[in-house]
Amino acid sequence: MKYLSLALSALALVGVIVLFATKSGNNKGGSHTHTAASATGTTGRIAYVDIDTLEANFTYLKTKREDFAKRQEGMKRELQGSAAQMQRDIQDVQRKAKAGTLTEAEYAAAERRVQQMQQSLQTREAALTEQLLKEQDEFNKELQSRLDAFLTEYNKDKGYDYILSYSRSGHILYRNKDLDITQDVIEGMNKTNMADTTTKKK
Repeated sequence: MKYLSLALSALALVGVIVLFATKSGNNKGGSHTHTAASATGTTGRIAYVDIDTLEANFTYLKTKREDFAKRQEGMKRELQGSAAQMQRDIQDVQRKAKAGTLTEAEYAAAERRVQQMQQSLQTREAALTEQLLKEQDEFNKELQSRLDAFLTEYNKDKGYDYILSYSRSGHILYRNKDLDITQDVIEGMNKTNMADTTTKKK
């Protein structure tokens, strides 16, 4: 089950805010304000979101991860059950062959049946893996859309020119924590998700 074991290993904020840029003429400042001069003499207000912290605290993402993990475990059990049944059939054929109770035709038929079972198992595994990867990709796109929408709304009264992503495994070696808006984003997105969930239940 080498494919299935990889199906959700990358479930994270794939593609989420590599670089979110919205130009705004509104210069109302929050507590996270910074102006940086570039080589061209232009200035920009910058903030960042700690992706590791967002992943750990965004309720919707945590819930979806748990759901995916449960489904993945259920699929693994299904495949393991089929593999165990195939192994029992193989052992039964081997016992009968050793005891000399199988004709040559019966042995050939049993061999074909085992091969078909093996092929069916591989096909099923591939189908489940493809299904999970497709759902993962769709979820990542939805997550990107949610974050883009939130940051667009959030930035209306902040006036940031750039909102960057930070990760401990990323390429940014140092960050000024005064520019960190992660907690704002976590609280805002959790609040939005709670409101969406309540609306759907009505």
